Amino acid sequence: MDQTLSSTTLWQNRKCLLLCCLVSMANMQYGFDLAAVGSLQAMPGFLKVFGYPSPDSDTGYAIDSTVQQLITSLLTLGSFVSSLVAGFFSSYLGRRQALWLACIVNAVACGIQIGTSSAGVLYLGRLLLGFANGFLVTFSNIYTAEAAPAHMRGVMVALFAYWVNIGSIMGAVVDNKTKERMDALSYRIPLACLYVVPALLFVALFFVPESPRWLLHRGKEGAARKALEQLRGSSYAKLLATTGGDDSGDENGSVGSTTVIPSLLEVEWAEMVKGVEEEKRTQGDVAALDMFRGVELRRTILCYCMIGCQTASGVWFLIGYQTYFFTVCGIAKAFEFSIMNTCFGFLGVNIGMYAIREWLGRRSILMLGAIACGLCQLASAIAASVSPNSLQTGQTLVAFTALFMFFYNGCVGAASYPVATELVSSRLRAWTVGTATSLGYLLAWLVNFCTPYFINPEHLNWVSGHDVIVCFLGGPGTDRIMQGARYGYIWTASNFLCVVFFYFFMPEMKGRSLEELDEIFAARVPARKFESYQCLIREAAHLDAVNAKAGKKEEH
Repeated sequence: MDQTLSSTTLWQNRKCLLLCCLVSMANMQYGFDLAAVGSLQAMPGFLKVFGYPSPDSDTGYAIDSTVQQLITSLLTLGSFVSSLVAGFFSSYLGRRQALWLACIVNAVACGIQIGTSSAGVLYLGRLLLGFANGFLVTFSNIYTAEAAPAHMRGVMVALFAYWVNIGSIMGAVVDNKTKERMDALSYRIPLACLYVVPALLFVALFFVPESPRWLLHRGKEGAARKALEQLRGSSYAKLLATTGGDDSGDENGSVGSTTVIPSLLEVEWAEMVKGVEEEKRTQGDVAALDMFRGVELRRTILCYCMIGCQTASGVWFLIGYQTYFFTVCGIAKAFEFSIMNTCFGFLGVNIGMYAIREWLGRRSILMLGAIACGLCQLASAIAASVSPNSLQTGQTLVAFTALFMFFYNGCVGAASYPVATELVSSRLRAWTVGTATSLGYLLAWLVNFCTPYFINPEHLNWVSGHDVIVCFLGGPGTDRIMQGARYGYIWTASNFLCVVFFYFFMPEMKGRSLEELDEIFAARVPARKFESYQCLIREAAHLDAVNAKAGKKEEH
């Protein structure tokens, strides 16, 4: 009976799933910070220390826009820099060591932010925390992509979106519990919670093996084989016991009438070794500029575009400063509303992870997500243009904002990092994914920087779409014209451009091993012929595994 890796189930890969889940927990830190620190700027306790008295404000305090921008942008800058240099660090540190370093830097950054009452020192803490976050996101996703079996890679790397949403929910919940406090603990408690994830991760990494592919590229074949065995556990061996077959054989895989059946582990190991040997033979040592040479250029461009499509969806426009904005507009339950939106996204992630595994491939779910996000933005824009002052328009925009968060997180958010990490070769993964993540941080900052130009009265006066929600919920400013969703026309166009990109240029990589993808890209196969391409490396690896097993039995 022919055994293939795709015949194994999630339960048979439970050990690898658990270990990848522990590593992916690093992304929870990013989601927690995004929700918690963004909401701190609406807390009186925080504003008393880092803001200034303001009789016109409901809280009695306000915060300078420059301070507000620096608190957010310095985190992004730190993440941008650390992601950009991730490839350099990868040359000296393994995936685990890089994550340990990030945990240590995170601890220092949190201590600085909790202990200071100076805005300048707070900026330093935000910059260091951004550096840690960049490493946590980049190396955790690289690790899960390299450690997961081919047919489970989509689910395991999609844990990125899963943990980001859990972190966002927890960050919003913690802020909701401390928002009424008038002392410094109102913001110090959420900041202290930023210790939790890195502390758990630091301990968990002692039980997680290093990436087998990273070890192979460093010439540590014995350690790589041991790491792969730890990741796969004993389930593969038990599975093979049911298939029968003697363990002896000749060069054709048999002795007499008995067929040699190599284990799935042996086939996967042989394929991994063969792929690394082929990379070293044809491409030599790793150099950062190799990302932009030969067949690697196509893979790099696709990876960059995939990360860019996250921003092109318009998600950063919708989630930026959400709780702060709701509060200053007078919404009574701004914190609760933020939690609700995040929960919609979390529901989408769970459905999206199942869809990637059971229903749709990467390409299809990305196209579905971009179409849905574009239609949500378009519906909001049309509603606000046709009837800008009606209650029905407010209800429409609230509904489509929730739908947007569901489809973004369930489709684009869930599939983006699995696709980005598997598009690139193993030897350049840290460089390419790291620089692509940096690009994502840069684009996110650019959206947050440019959005005020579109929505502020002194500029284009495209009032923010969130004003519609203020009207809908009865907050002040209900007499404003609901023109905010006109900004959605821009994001509609960018989403539909993403659909075109996915259809013509994004290959379907579901079920392919990373070594098979190396072979397909090297053959310069067009995107829409990826699924039908027959790879030779799997057959060659199977033959190598058969011969290796037969040789061991003869020695025995």
